[in-house]
Amino acid sequence: MSSFVSQFKAAASVKTADLRHRQVIRTALRSYEVVRDKRKAAFQSWESARQAAAETKWEAVNHLDTHLEALTAKLEARGTKVHWASNAAQAREIITQILRDKKARSIIKSKAMTSEEIHLNDALEAAGFTVVESDLGEFIVQLRHEPPYHIVFPSMHLTRGEIKDLFQKELGDAPSDSPEDLTMVARRVMRQKYLTADVGFTGANFAIAETGMISITENEGNARLTAALPKTMVTLLGIEKVLPKFADLALFLPMLATAGAGQPMTCYNTMYSGPRQPGEVDGPEEWHVVLLDNRRTELLADPEQRDALHCIRCGACLNVCPIFRNVGGHTYGTTYSGPVGSVITPHLRGLQDWKHLSNASSLCGACTEACPVKIDLHHHLLHNRRNASTNEPAFFERLSYQAFGLLANEPGLWWLAKKIGWLTQPLQKLVKGSALDPAKAWTKTRDLPPLPQETFKDWWKNRK
Repeated sequence: MSSFVSQFKAAASVKTADLRHRQVIRTALRSYEVVRDKRKAAFQSWESARQAAAETKWEAVNHLDTHLEALTAKLEARGTKVHWASNAAQAREIITQILRDKKARSIIKSKAMTSEEIHLNDALEAAGFTVVESDLGEFIVQLRHEPPYHIVFPSMHLTRGEIKDLFQKELGDAPSDSPEDLTMVARRVMRQKYLTADVGFTGANFAIAETGMISITENEGNARLTAALPKTMVTLLGIEKVLPKFADLALFLPMLATAGAGQPMTCYNTMYSGPRQPGEVDGPEEWHVVLLDNRRTELLADPEQRDALHCIRCGACLNVCPIFRNVGGHTYGTTYSGPVGSVITPHLRGLQDWKHLSNASSLCGACTEACPVKIDLHHHLLHNRRNASTNEPAFFERLSYQAFGLLANEPGLWWLAKKIGWLTQPLQKLVKGSALDPAKAWTKTRDLPPLPQETFKDWWKNRK
């Protein structure tokens, strides 16, 4: 068993038994579906919108080379410096070198899950740079030395009281646990950081090939300040974020807001097309865009699962996932948690090391129904399971599959297994939960369902 599997199982055992933690998450997500469905009703047809979004992303991903070339050419035509990073190490090296060339000391960052993916903050701090997250949720988890808990809501696992205590300890200022008061404390800290930062770092929600623009959507306005105040701006985005046309944003911006947070539209939606031009009064003097592959092209080469690259990081699948609600975001041990993380992490970080995430699913299909771009998430979890067992199955795993295959293909053995199951039901009740119970992991919290005395096949045969 790999260390990743052991860590996941240990963390999941702790979190599923932590009723307070589970209640905090369920409270945070309680009204999500009601609000989301109310906003979905504002679309003439939500299902038609999903289909249009899926087709647009299909076009973008299946002609990714053409769209990336067009995006790069238009960005560079306006003075943007575009860099290509094939993996996480190369992306960190490119960004670190940009900072060294600018003789930077402090960096202010807006929310960027790609930076979490490549562990950028740790690398920059190890290189001697000061990095401050400007998104309120990211700032909170940074103070706690934690990764984000959720793609969209990084600190949703914390209560107001816990945040108040954190601010009092780390900032020496927390007048109350009122969200408004706590936000003002963070704002006072951030204002000074914006003014003294040498470089502003951002992620991106979309990149428009037609116009050579980067689209950033946010609710706090911090990304605008991050991009506008420092003299140098650096943006890191995954290559799958590209959309073909500017008009596509008319669908994707409200869809991202609706699916992600139940909003009609996110508060701030900003397009960036280059550094400050002659005659313009604000914006960075220099802008670097780093396009990150990091095994995305390997997923692109898989025709069965490449639609996982359609993901717009709205977090809708996490919000409806019963597993996420019980084990929490940190249990997954990877940047992208929940159903979409369980699908793409084995591709981004190695199938055999991360195949356990695809098994941590009830396969209820709620994620697929919630996905605004119609990614076939629960079937992709099955695809990962199949690929893992086919490519490099563990000895006992292979043995169990072979045994089940033999059992399922031999009617006589299947009949015998049923009879043994009926006979051992009383014995199972006696050993339930003990060291002799072969199903202890299951039965310590639930009962095995009783086997019916008559199978459907027998019932059908005897039915007149």
